[in-house]
Amino acid sequence: MPPAEPRDPTAELAVDSHPDAPPEGERWSTWDGATHGPAPRPSWVVTELGAVESDLGVLKTGKEADVHLIRRWVPEDPDRSCLLAAKRFRSSHHRLFHRDAGYLEGRRVRRSREMRAMATRTAFGKEVIGVQWAGAEFAALGRIWELGLPVPYPVQLSETEMLMEFIGSPDGLAAPRLADARPPRALLPSLFDQLREVMLTLAEQGWAHGDLSAYNVLLDGERLVVIDWPQIVDIVGNPHGQDFLHRDAVNVCSWFTAKGHAADPELLFGDLMAAAVSRW
Repeated sequence: MPPAEPRDPTAELAVDSHPDAPPEGERWSTWDGATHGPAPRPSWVVTELGAVESDLGVLKTGKEADVHLIRRWVPEDPDRSCLLAAKRFRSSHHRLFHRDAGYLEGRRVRRSREMRAMATRTAFGKEVIGVQWAGAEFAALGRIWELGLPVPYPVQLSETEMLMEFIGSPDGLAAPRLADARPPRALLPSLFDQLREVMLTLAEQGWAHGDLSAYNVLLDGERLVVIDWPQIVDIVGNPHGQDFLHRDAVNVCSWFTAKGHAADPELLFGDLMAAAVSRW
């Protein structure tokens, strides 16, 4: 008879190397401890602490952030499930800050040390800017959502990861960007009016998107949803505010004119400025 295998004295002490991992999915829900979006909260948002999340892949890559598709569900109740877009801002080592300076003018942080670090672009300053970008977009989405404008609902913010409403079909097919869509020509006047109304309502609040174009607008059926808000600009507080507003008007009108619906950027800009000054 062959000799018995030596007994491992630690065998009985072996435990799951990840005792806190969920029974399914990749991580527990990140709802607890995050900053939450405005009330009233849509009923589709899964808030149960026993929910789990899985990353279903990348929806979009960008210079400042990548957007992933996340599924959050309750294992005991699979019908309690929602799809979320997770916008993850890049770290100071991987983000490009090529256009921060103009947008950040007029913004302030509480500590003078942070202001100096942001101005000199130290590693710490870039981290502050990264958090500011995420916080600025989350706060902007909340305010704009409350105005009733077509933007994704901001579900939660955890440092530099923002979870928001996924715009697309229930099976995870994302709505296309307007730049990639081919809307029928008969729909163009309605789409332009939708975007003009968004811009006018923002201007009445003293804001400009700051980077508005057909690349930052989704076509969800026959409605437009405006995305990418970290650079939202105070038209008055930012010394370049009117320039950003004018560029938004030119970008929007140029796209619609090229597609066959003539739009005058100077006329739109004049209307936007009239809306902006009406609050002064």
